[in-house]
Amino acid sequence: MSDPRVRLEVDGPVAVITNDNPDKHNAFDDAMDLRLFEILGELRERADVRAVVWRAEGRSFSSGRDVGAIGGGEVDLSHHELMRRGHRGIQQLFDLDAPVLVAHRGWSIGASFQRALLCDIRVAADDARFMLPEVAHGVIPDTGGVGRLFQICGHGVASDLVLTGRPMDAAEAYGHGIVSRVVPPDDLDDTVLEMANKIAAAPAVTVKMARRVIAHLAEPEVRSSMAEELIAQTFVNRSDDYAEMRAARAEDRSPVYTGS
Repeated sequence: MSDPRVRLEVDGPVAVITNDNPDKHNAFDDAMDLRLFEILGELRERADVRAVVWRAEGRSFSSGRDVGAIGGGEVDLSHHELMRRGHRGIQQLFDLDAPVLVAHRGWSIGASFQRALLCDIRVAADDARFMLPEVAHGVIPDTGGVGRLFQICGHGVASDLVLTGRPMDAAEAYGHGIVSRVVPPDDLDDTVLEMANKIAAAPAVTVKMARRVIAHLAEPEVRSSMAEELIAQTFVNRSDDYAEMRAARAEDRSPVYTGS
């Protein structure tokens, strides 16, 4: 499988994953998801890779899910099965020996923001914006990042972003610790690559063990959160309120929600 909209390049000890669907602000569809998961699987087996950069072409890291592709592709999988496949795919991040550094520019929305939250380090251009708009669409964030967002920001900020769907700019994201550095857009790729090379130059076993210690603090709660998301999102998709939201939009009327 090879989708050119998600590329992998390896230069010595540093691997670079690039989102390359700029005409759609790097929105992901099923084929791009599968290519990303294939790349992560390859990197799991690459002992020569000491650091990974995840970046994007164009104006945005990723605007999330390609809504124009929803309903296409593999119709033989239930939503629950698609979520399980997505969780298995992105959880490969936890199995890498090499840390993953994400370079955020423009928008990072929905599942793509959540996936970035599961990585080790996030750096933002000062034009970066972050958003979790799922609740406004009648569903919940279901890619695991909310567990990490809760760990980083706490209950209040995580609830604000999830329940209101408001955007957060780079300065606020830095203030909450979501990103560790904010740089001018023209410096973003060079900054993250320099960080990756510095990590790659350190003793590999030391980096691996340091990452392992941090992972043992963070991963159990995130994995538990993802398991809860599988149950909750499946319930939401079969709920009366979700059906009412879709019917109201189709009929151009105000919805009447019952909480069931």
